[in-house]
Amino acid sequence: MYHSRFIERELGSNAFTVLPLFLHHGLAVTDLPGHHRDPFDRLLVAQALSERVSLVSGDRALRPYPVKIVWD
Repeated sequence: MYHSRFIERELGSNAFTVLPLFLHHGLAVTDLPGHHRDPFDRLLVAQALSERVSLVSGDRALRPYPVKIVWD
């Protein structure tokens, strides 16, 4: 399957790490201000903040959150 090979290659070549999702990430969503209404995007922000990592996203609606965004 093309997409899975592409993702695996890009993860390795860009030194990205796929983070597992834990309960504390989901709970951290409740502490976020309501800048963005998409629950999945809010979960990504909460996860990035909890783990102190950058978030790879082109969604400009995430800018108000105090998370470093790569590929803005």
